[in-house]
Amino acid sequence: MTTADFSPERTAALWILKTGSTLPELVPAQGDFEDWVRTGLGPLECPLRVLQADQAAAPQFHWPHWSQVAGIVITGSHAMVTDELPWMQACAAWLRAAVDRGVPVLGICFGHQLLGHALGGVVGPNPRGLELGTVTVEATPAAAADPLWHALPPAFAANAVHYQSVLQPPPGAVLLARNAHEGVHAFRMGAACWGVQFHPEFNAQAMQGYIAHLKSAPAQAGPTPDAASLLARFAVYAGCSAS
Repeated sequence: MTTADFSPERTAALWILKTGSTLPELVPAQGDFEDWVRTGLGPLECPLRVLQADQAAAPQFHWPHWSQVAGIVITGSHAMVTDELPWMQACAAWLRAAVDRGVPVLGICFGHQLLGHALGGVVGPNPRGLELGTVTVEATPAAAADPLWHALPPAFAANAVHYQSVLQPPPGAVLLARNAHEGVHAFRMGAACWGVQFHPEFNAQAMQGYIAHLKSAPAQAGPTPDAASLLARFAVYAGCSAS
């Protein structure tokens, strides 16, 4: 099945593949990763469903039928892709199948790294160490023609917290963003699969929570409207936006 063959049913859902949870101290006031993604996507006209990724290797786990999948957003996680746990491998296989079918996919931080691993890239510790706080991300020239990135400025603020990175993007991937710390802040694979190392779903309060928790480097937290806009544009691309 090719990208052109992908035709979900009108009742298809936008699926959040939940690969982890945020800091416990942030949940009471702000909710968890899937709540932040839900907010960022904006008003939707299709159902929104959550898949618990850590159950993916269990015998009783069942992936949704492709006709019921309008798109997939992969959350961040405190796990490390290099651990190659059974649930990660099961998710990687499903994501490869999704990309082969032309299903719109957006991976965030750990989700970006999981996509990189699943599609043949190299993931590992960033040699520059932790990237933390509101940082500047620079779009590459290829971003100007990208369906999600074309409206973004050449450089914009984004929230980041990660130790590992996509050290080598998958073969054939298009590099969309980078900065001095992170060589692959975003890539696109094919027509409908994106990975972003930064966190478009983080608001300033979430970023400040991670800075306070890690206490390992000086960092600032601020608004990131350009980065945040990627989620709503992904909902439009997946045919799920009601706005």
